[in-house]
This record gives sequence, C-alpha cells and structure tokens, in this order.
Amino acid sequence: MEHITLLLAIVIVTALVFDFTNGFHDTANAMATTISTGAMKPKTAVAMSAVLNLVGAFLSVEVAKTISSGIVDEAGITPEVIFAALVGAILWNLLTWLVGLPSSSSHALMGGLIGATVASVGFSSVNGGTVITKVLIPAIAAPLVAGLAGYIGTRLTYRIGRNTDLKATDKGYKAGQIASAGLVSLAHGTNDAQKTMGVITLALVAGDILAPGSNPPMWVIVSAGVAIALGTYLGGWRIIRTMGKGLTDLQPQQGFAAQTSAATVILASSNLGFSLSTTHSCSGAVMGAGLGRKGGVVRWSTATRMFVAWGLTLPAAGLVAAASEFVTKQGDWGVAAVAVFLVASSAAIWVVSRRQVVDHTNVNDVDDDTTGTGGTGSSGDGQDSPGVVTTAMAAVTPPPAGVVEDGELKTTIPSTTPASAPSAPETGPASPAAV
Repeated sequence: MEHITLLLAIVIVTALVFDFTNGFHDTANAMATTISTGAMKPKTAVAMSAVLNLVGAFLSVEVAKTISSGIVDEAGITPEVIFAALVGAILWNLLTWLVGLPSSSSHALMGGLIGATVASVGFSSVNGGTVITKVLIPAIAAPLVAGLAGYIGTRLTYRIGRNTDLKATDKGYKAGQIASAGLVSLAHGTNDAQKTMGVITLALVAGDILAPGSNPPMWVIVSAGVAIALGTYLGGWRIIRTMGKGLTDLQPQQGFAAQTSAATVILASSNLGFSLSTTHSCSGAVMGAGLGRKGGVVRWSTATRMFVAWGLTLPAAGLVAAASEFVTKQGDWGVAAVAVFLVASSAAIWVVSRRQVVDHTNVNDVDDDTTGTGGTGSSGDGQDSPGVVTTAMAAVTPPPAGVVEDGELKTTIPSTTPASAPSAPETGPASPAAV
C-alpha cells in the first residue's frame, strides 16, 4: 500500500505538470488574436486569461467524467498506466510548443491514455464507441463548425459596418474582442482543466481511493484549476505567434468574430460532455475569419503543418505512452527510468528553445519565417502569396460598390473589339480580325 501511495503521488504530480503545460500550450487559443491586433498588451492578456481559466475550472465536471469513466474501462487500469499516458501527452505538448505548432493537448492526453491502456490490458479496455462519438467526430467537426461560424461572422461584421469608418470603429471592435477573448478563456478552463481532473480521478479510482464513477473531489478541482492558470500566465509565446500572425493577418473585426465563434462551440461542447479540442476550434475560427475578409490571406503552408500535427497527435502520444507503459511494468526501476526520461527530455527541449527566444517582447515580430520557428513557404516580408483556396474564395466574392482598393484581386474582361490592331508581320498578308 505504501508503494501504491507513493506511485499515486507521482501520478498526481505528473498530471498537474501536464495541466501546467496545457495552460501555456493553449494560451494562444484565447489570446493570440487579441495580442496580434493590439487589443491588449501581451502580459495583460495572459494574466486575464489565467484568472478566467481558474474560474472556468469550477463551472462543470461533465468532461472530467467523460475522461475518468468514458474512454477506457476503469477495471484493470493501474496508476502505472496513467503515469505512462501522461508522459506521452507531456512530451508531445512540449515538442509541438518547441516548433510553434498549435496542436491539441486534449488529443495528446487521449492518445496517451489509449496507448498505455492497450499496452497494459489490450484493446478490450478501450471504449471504441465513446472514442468515436466524443473524441474523433468532434475533432473533425469542431474546426469545420468554428471555421464556418468565423467566416459567416466576419462577413456579417463587415457588411453591417460597410458604411462606417473602419478606423473609427476599431476601438469598439477591440473592446468586443477583449470580451470574446475572456469568454474563450473561461471556456478553456471549463473544458481543459476538467481533463486533468478526470485523469487524477481515474488514478484515485485505480488506487482504490475513490469508488468507480465518483466525481472529482474539491481538492482535485482546485489543484487542476491553479495549475492550468499558472501555465496560462507563462504564455506559450511561440504558439501565440503562429496563431496570431502565422495563419493569417487579422483585423479587430475578424478577431472578434473568430473568438466569439470559437467560444460558442467550446462552451456548447462542454455542456454536452464532449472532450473537444479548444485548439481545433480556435484554429478553425481564425482561418474562417481570415477567409471571411475580402482579400484576406490564409497561409496554407503553416496550416498544412498544423493539420499534419493534428493527425499525428493521437498516434504519436499513444506510441510514447505504450513504450513508457512497457518499461513501467518492469517494476519500481521502470517507473524511475521513465520519470528520469521525462525530466531529461523536457530539460533538453527547454535548452533547445533558448536558442531562439520568443516572449512577450517579440511575439508580434514576424521575420522571413512566418511562424518564427523554422517554417517554409513565406516570402521575404513574412507574407504568403494567396493559395488556391484563398484565391478561389476571393474571386467569387462580389466586389463592393465604390473604388476598389489597391491589393485586392481584380479580373480584366477583354473587349470583343480590339483597342488597336496589332502590327502586321513584315512578311505575308495581314491576318483577318478575330470575331
């Protein structure tokens, strides 16, 4: 029992470390567009987001119950399994943070939990129906729904304000953007802090501390909320840069529409008990808002790298967790070896990140690399040329009445009557005019 108690303590601490990484990894979801448009100063933005994440942790436990008793069967799950799952999730969070890619901390946790469970007791302990209905389907639907909402919201915002001076209304849109960013932060705390609550509750059930099906105790709710708030306050500046400047350039109108759309999707899913990725929702809303403004550019090179990271999250975290579970099953030395590996890998990632520091002082500075983290496909001024989808969306949008601004796409329809006849070649008869 003493060994189990010590192992449980290790699992709980590791879960709170994951919650901490979740906080700074996902700060961009709430504050990237607010910072990139200048609506708030970077440090002020992350401080507000941290407080609201803490408040959001107390609003619901539906997602926590999905994690603790929905994805895997509690019977046969040991603290070692949960520890291995957390190792896979933490390392994937840190790797994607290092390269500045917004990936899903939620799916990293799900993948780690599934991989460790399969390695321990086989596929029979994974509830496939729950994984499909409450993880995979929302993962696909969330960016599409949020993107469509962001696109429609942006179109409506510009249409409603088409007869007003946009510069004069920027202050009002920025105020609305701050409010919507606060709503996203509250939604993030409601959704993501509960995932850690669910993992700790699952560990307590596995250690015979709680009965199966129990709700998270109050100390679990408080500790998870504080951990994610502290992580949020640190600010994941690399991912904030990608989300705010790397995907598209947003104006306050677009930022307001994107954040409001994302918050609506996240809060609705939390109340339904769906373990939704806030990263997928916010990224989809940002891209939708980018396409919603005529002439807006979505940098598809950055978006493609992000999509690849999304697809790799579940299997990558699952493989690391499965390998960790294989080692932890060897006994106490296996648990110690995995713990040392986690600490050493995390330290190595941190050392590498110091070679190119991104913080609140330079988060909006974009050089010849759009994301500032080694991407490709940008021009020398940090701007991508419009891709196929962006060009198509802009081409079918009717031009507004009045003067067409410079930089917008134009189409020239040739006249049926030539303005001037081409010079005839020096040899041979002149060609007849084309009808």
